[in-house]
Amino acid sequence: MEHDIMWHCLLLDLHDDAALIAAYRERHRAVPPAVLASIRAAGIEAMDIYQRDDRLVMMMRTGPGFDPEAKAAADASDPAVVAWEAAMSRLQRPLPSAQPGEKWLPAERIFALDEQG
Repeated sequence: MEHDIMWHCLLLDLHDDAALIAAYRERHRAVPPAVLASIRAAGIEAMDIYQRDDRLVMMMRTGPGFDPEAKAAADASDPAVVAWEAAMSRLQRPLPSAQPGEKWLPAERIFALDEQG
């Protein structure tokens, strides 16, 4: 399924533990090349992760052909991505509203300056 949405804002928490948060930050200084390649191959043009305390915010810009379901299927069959996700899952804590198996949850945009008069 093709999505026209170009910007995505996703939320996730980390375990509220200074050592685990430091480990998460350190791992993101050297993301494996295969993981970066899978992100780019999916049509993700830009991705930034911001942190405040134990909360993470991911901003992602995608091309018009980005398909999150296809990305999830590709990730599930890529050993490098599976290993990365397993390592990250030990440091992450789903939001309270997450369903079983959900990690990054989309945020709803409620204001856009460029849509104001």
